[in-house]
Amino acid sequence: MKRLLVALTLVFAIGCKQESKKTITVQEIVDQSISDSGGKGFNNHKVSFDFRDKHYVSENIDGQRVFKRISDLDSTTITDVKRGDDFERYINDSLTMVPDTMAVKYANSINSVHYFVRLPYGLNDGAVNKKFLGKETIAGKEYYKVKVTFDQQGGGDDFDDTYLYWFDVESFKPDYLAYDFHVNGGGQRFRKAYNERYVNGIRFVDYENYKPKEGDSDILEIGQLYDKDGLELLSKIELENIAVEKY
Repeated sequence: MKRLLVALTLVFAIGCKQESKKTITVQEIVDQSISDSGGKGFNNHKVSFDFRDKHYVSENIDGQRVFKRISDLDSTTITDVKRGDDFERYINDSLTMVPDTMAVKYANSINSVHYFVRLPYGLNDGAVNKKFLGKETIAGKEYYKVKVTFDQQGGGDDFDDTYLYWFDVESFKPDYLAYDFHVNGGGQRFRKAYNERYVNGIRFVDYENYKPKEGDSDILEIGQLYDKDGLELLSKIELENIAVEKY
C-alpha cells in the first residue's frame, strides 16, 4: 500500500510539473481575445458609428468586407466605399472618378478607422504575423505582450509598420496598443483603451492617443516609457452613435 501511494504521488507530481511547463501560445491569446470581445460578430452584423464629423459603416456583402465613410457637406453627401482592394466615391449617389493617388489615400484612411474599431478581430487576417513577447507590467497590471507585423502581400501600403498589443492576462482584452508608422514623416503612437461598452455582443472602446515627449525610441520599450511618464496625450479617439444590426 505504501509503495502504491508513493507511485501515485510521483505520477501526480510529474503531471503537475508537465502542466506547469505548458505555456500559452500567441494564437490562443488572440483567439481568446476575439472571442471575449465578440469580434466574430462582425461577420454577421452591420456596424455603424460616428467618428468626429463623419459616419462609418462596415458590413459583409456576398462574403466580402465593405467599409464606408459618409460625409455631409451642406447639400452634398460624399460616400466613400472600400470594397476589398477597390475604392469608389459617390457624390449624391453618382459615381465620381478619383485619381489613383487620391483613391489610395482615401482607402487607407477609411481602412485605418475601421481597423482600430474592429480590434482585436483583424489580428487573425491572413497577412498578419504575430509574435509573443512574454509578459509586461503596465500601471501595476500584468499583460501578455504581442508584436504584430504584416506581409507585403495583402498587408496594405503600411505593411512595414510594427504594432504592439497588451492583453490582460485574465480577461484577454487588449487594454493598450502601440505602433510606429513611416508616412508623413513617421512617428510612434501609444493608445490606452477606455469607456468599454458592448453593443449587441460586440466590444467597443475609445482611446487616449499618446506620443513620445522627446522623440521616438525603440517601439518595444514604449509601454515602459508610458509607465515612466515619457508620453504626452495627443488626442482622444471617441466613437458615438454606435449601432449593431444583425443581417
